[in-house]
Amino acid sequence: QVQLVESGGGLVQAGGSLRLSCAASVNIYDVAEAGWYRQSPGKERELVARIRTGSRTNYGDFVKGRVNIFRDSGKNTVNLRVDSLKPEDTATYYCKITPKDADAAWGQGIQVTVSP
Repeated sequence: QVQLVESGGGLVQAGGSLRLSCAASVNIYDVAEAGWYRQSPGKERELVARIRTGSRTNYGDFVKGRVNIFRDSGKNTVNLRVDSLKPEDTATYYCKITPKDADAAWGQGIQVTVSP
């Protein structure tokens, strides 16, 4: 079973940046998907950004132009940065790793709160 450890997040002021990191127990470059999702109270979980096989990337419409997702081979992590934060970016952020031959694994979630 894939193990994930998320870090980062916390309280950030509007206009600032968010940095999240997810360390995985599998090779982060040999998976079908490595990404970040988020969920706010009363809303469905939605894609923030992900890297798929062949280094294809997808982004949520609400973060286009202010998001960067990248992998770090030295630390075996998938990392997320979101700039120009807004209060509506407040949510619990989840790391998701989908191995090529197994079901997806989710992190426990990390809270990000953007103050006005």
